[in-house]
Amino acid sequence: MDHIVDIMNELGRGAEEVLVEAEFAAKLKKGQPLRIKAGFDPTAPDLHLGHTVLINKMRQFQEAGHHVLFLIGDFTGMIGDPTGKSATRPALTAEQVQENAQSYQAQIFKILDPDKTEIVFNSTWMNQLGSAGLIQLAAKHTVARMLERDDFNKRYKSGQSIAIHEFLYPLVQGYDSVALKADVELGGTDQKFNLLVGRELQRQYGQEQQTVITMPLLEGLDGVNKMSKSLGNYIGITDAPNDMFGKIMSISDELMWRYFELLSFRPLTELARLKQSVVDGANPRDLKFLLAEELISRFHSPAAAASAQADFIARFQKGAMPDEIPEITLTTATETLPIASLLKEAGLVGSTSEALRMIQQGGVKIDGNKVEDRNLMIQKGMTGVFQVGKRKYAKVFLK
Repeated sequence: MDHIVDIMNELGRGAEEVLVEAEFAAKLKKGQPLRIKAGFDPTAPDLHLGHTVLINKMRQFQEAGHHVLFLIGDFTGMIGDPTGKSATRPALTAEQVQENAQSYQAQIFKILDPDKTEIVFNSTWMNQLGSAGLIQLAAKHTVARMLERDDFNKRYKSGQSIAIHEFLYPLVQGYDSVALKADVELGGTDQKFNLLVGRELQRQYGQEQQTVITMPLLEGLDGVNKMSKSLGNYIGITDAPNDMFGKIMSISDELMWRYFELLSFRPLTELARLKQSVVDGANPRDLKFLLAEELISRFHSPAAAASAQADFIARFQKGAMPDEIPEITLTTATETLPIASLLKEAGLVGSTSEALRMIQQGGVKIDGNKVEDRNLMIQKGMTGVFQVGKRKYAKVFLK
């Protein structure tokens, strides 16, 4: 029994919820490989670290001997996932879906073992189901149940439109679990309703119900909002090694542990040891080095990680960058803010004219890179370490 508890603790690491734990334990006690499903709609061609939280969990199951099903929602992608949206989400074309799906496959094998991963497309069974089958599927759920979903409920009460096809999305995602006979489905906390629909449909189709494991949404570089390309607070898995290293080093000491828990493959026992080392006086910066090295090695190579660290040390530490850097959030009503205005609002200079003068003299840097353009515009959503002169630093997030 203790062995099963240890396995559940490791496989449930970082999870928000495991529904239902007793059922999950019973599945594991059988000692047979479980069918682990996680679905991804190919809505964008590139993945960021936030996306990899689920993929990392799939790898954990894979290493424990279970069968991983990486589901690419080429059918659902053309419906448009309404989860968390305040308005109807535009659907993708078949061409966009296929292009993005190919990009996904090239990226996921930086984490998953290709020999132990089965890639499936839900168009395979949904096209066979046909329109009559889809109507029969729709008959298995009520509008009242659909309106229990938080985002649908809010839109309905506020008088915002909900298209009929949006109700199909949770049903199709749930039917995927029936088609695949999934034992476990992984998803973000925002997907909980859809995952539970899968359990209910499996019951109605006479299958053993899947265990649902929800994973938290990873915060971005600002430490507040979930990692998102639209907010600019993301670390892309295709980012250049030096850029990736600098971004990881810019996260707060508190957020570092969140990244370790959800992104690192280090055992829980080692993470406990690292936390204790900080209590005993270790510099959190050195632990961020370990995190950056692990992630860059995974998505690039160990040599790239070593080179990025050496470059970071040369640009920052040898320049006497302080261990403690103030974090400042600035708000702009426009999409961009002039560099001189940002420096003034961040308190790094007394006036915009001083900012322009310091740029002219080569005394302004962003993430260690010298700013040469006096008219540089900073994009909303950007996070970076801004330096003026030798001693003034601030990590600024522009929203």
